[in-house]
Amino acid sequence: MGPAPQRGTQSGLRHGCPMLTTVAPSLGWEGTTPFKRTFMRLLQIVAIIAILPIFATAQQAPPAPAPRFVVVLDAAHGGDDAGGTISTQSGQSGPEKAYTLALSVRLRSLLAARGISVVTTREADTALDAQHRAEIANHAQAQACLSLHASASGSGIHLFLSSLPPAQATRFMPWKTAQAAYIDRSVALAGVLNSALAHAGMKVSLERTAIVSIDSMTCPAIAIEVAPESKPGGDTIGLGDPGYQAKVATAIAAGILQWRAELRLP
Repeated sequence: MGPAPQRGTQSGLRHGCPMLTTVAPSLGWEGTTPFKRTFMRLLQIVAIIAILPIFATAQQAPPAPAPRFVVVLDAAHGGDDAGGTISTQSGQSGPEKAYTLALSVRLRSLLAARGISVVTTREADTALDAQHRAEIANHAQAQACLSLHASASGSGIHLFLSSLPPAQATRFMPWKTAQAAYIDRSVALAGVLNSALAHAGMKVSLERTAIVSIDSMTCPAIAIEVAPESKPGGDTIGLGDPGYQAKVATAIAAGILQWRAELRLP
């Protein structure tokens, strides 16, 4: 009578880990004693522990994308809100809302051509309240928010910062004073823009005042008001002059490029 058939050589333990089907026979341990079954279970546990890091690595979430440099252009006024009255190139009068929209479109093209992502609050003659403008800016998570204005009085470029005192950022900032946590960065942005505009030969002034839309923005924010350019000898270049419009837009774009370089963002 031949030897009794071997049992237990295809246990569920070994079915669960095929690598072990060659380990036990090579050791000559194919019996079903409690000791051997325990040893096989330990081998399977060791094998599972060894391969767990592989599965954990495969299931890790991809890294978060790097922050992108985004600029918000807010053309003031629009719709029923015409803003002030400015003179055009032909000497006729026109609404401020048309000038700010034209400046926004020109700036958007200049910045986009340099690879900068731009979000605009309006692309047409539409009305927006201050809250909606701030909501658009905050949703964009921008690194620079520019509110564009124009004035027939005065001369040169006027930069306006929020008059809110600086405050520490918190998880939930009060809506009406959200800009307080960004005042220091807004001051830094104003300094960069001031240098770029002055380098282009423009007269620049800097003031702080209450600006409803900017006070609610959670980004470095500046209001830029463009006035006619005064030349030596009393000559004045009006806002409707195409060359002056291009000069202003190019200088602002240069300032934004410098700001991006300082932040070192793509």
